[in-house]
Amino acid sequence: MATDELVKTTGIAQHGASRLPSVDVDSFNIEIKDDNGFLGDRASKGAFRDILDHWRKPLRKTGEDPFGKVPTEEINKKTLDAILVGDDTEASAVVHSAIEDFAQELAYVTRRFLKTKAWAKTERIVVGGGFRDSRLGELVIARAEIILKSDDFKIDLQPIRHHPDEAGLIGALHLAPSWIFEAHDSILAVDIGGTNIRCGLVETGWKKTKDLSKAKVVHSELWRHADDEPTREAAVKRLTKMLKGLITEADNEGYKLAPFIGIACPGVINPDGSIEKGAQNLPGNWESSKFNLPASLIEAIPVIGEHDTAILMHNDGVVQGLSEVPFMQDVGRWGVLTIGTGLGNARFTNRRRENGNGKDRDSTENGKKKGKADKE
Repeated sequence: MATDELVKTTGIAQHGASRLPSVDVDSFNIEIKDDNGFLGDRASKGAFRDILDHWRKPLRKTGEDPFGKVPTEEINKKTLDAILVGDDTEASAVVHSAIEDFAQELAYVTRRFLKTKAWAKTERIVVGGGFRDSRLGELVIARAEIILKSDDFKIDLQPIRHHPDEAGLIGALHLAPSWIFEAHDSILAVDIGGTNIRCGLVETGWKKTKDLSKAKVVHSELWRHADDEPTREAAVKRLTKMLKGLITEADNEGYKLAPFIGIACPGVINPDGSIEKGAQNLPGNWESSKFNLPASLIEAIPVIGEHDTAILMHNDGVVQGLSEVPFMQDVGRWGVLTIGTGLGNARFTNRRRENGNGKDRDSTENGKKKGKADKE
């Protein structure tokens, strides 16, 4: 389907837009390389597993590995969290060693982002992704912030507020124009990942507060597509079924569902809804010029209620970050890093009017302390 037709069908904006209702998206999905490859690979779930395995090796040689013969990749976050507060001091020491090394890696990667033009003057960074959903992840984030501040970076690093599984759904609200919320109290949201596809019915909370800070996921459905290894067409069919189920759920419970679906998807999203790159972990070829997810869903769900369906799709890191919009109004420029299979990233600038001049807020007190950047 052609770009003009798609934009007309969505009726509100282009997919992957840099200008959203509350923020400008300064950058997303940046791929920075160093001598060892892509920078994001140093701060991924796999990287942490490699570090943990590194600290287990010397203990394996002496037969004193507190984890025994369990492969590192089979040790989940819940087990590691329990070890941190348990009585096995040696196991706890191994995990703490991995936390310290991984925090150093996260701080290094964050430092590199902050030195790019797109991330200049960033004041705060929220960290999301599945890794954040653990005590382990919270300790890594807190330690990385301390490391950065010790290196004179004036930056706040904090865990994303909503559960990562819900942040990618709640953030979809901030893709939609505000007029949608005046006559409706909920939307449909989709969060597509390399392992799971999650759909949700998101209540806006618009009547309680206009900044959407009271938004919540009232129903959600998860499909672990990686277990089924479906074709692309089968995945779209299953996604459509999930969305139709939520439409029925909303109707049965008396929600005033907006004719809008917000989608978070890995990769670089083109204005017409096609995916340029970064979707290699999804089932089938989602980067094909012959495939367009929003167009496929519009065809399958042409109306919601009495109105034509509108769909907007953006990068998953962007959408997860957007869930923080209501809580970022005390800063001007902020970013998100999502630790998962890779490292998702996005940088935002809030748009606000001050003194009636219509210009974005500017701050000279963010980013790195004056003079330090010139030395490196």
